[in-house]
Amino acid sequence: MPMPSRRAVFALLGSLALAACSNRLFTRSTTAPPHASTATTTHSAGRQRPQVASASSAKTSKAPLPDRTGIAACDDYLSSYLACHRAAAIFPPSQLQARYEAMRINLLRDSMNPKIRPQLAARCNSLATQLRQALHGKSCDVNPAPTASSP
Repeated sequence: MPMPSRRAVFALLGSLALAACSNRLFTRSTTAPPHASTATTTHSAGRQRPQVASASSAKTSKAPLPDRTGIAACDDYLSSYLACHRAAAIFPPSQLQARYEAMRINLLRDSMNPKIRPQLAARCNSLATQLRQALHGKSCDVNPAPTASSP
């Protein structure tokens, strides 16, 4: 089985890392009515950044997640995620389900955020394009045929 090119693997891993971090809201402004927000400090690579969480974003993060994003590109990407990543052999099989769940939760959460939602279609299209490149023309059959056993 041919190995995916390093460039495609790194591009896919980079986009997954960006997707995983995209639900974090970092702002420089800390001016807001005291009843509408809370300010916290997060540590990232030795630096401190103020993080302002508004009351509406706090409600969004605690609200139950929907079954679908409501964005065709993202729903299509999620529906083919396991089969296509299995076919592309990007991640070890033992990590695939956990990575799918992380991606699913991030996309569903972001679909509920009105500030992020407008960019989701482009992000999911980009993820799907990178995945197609990593497949190198292979099909990602959703229901793969069972392997035949030799007599």
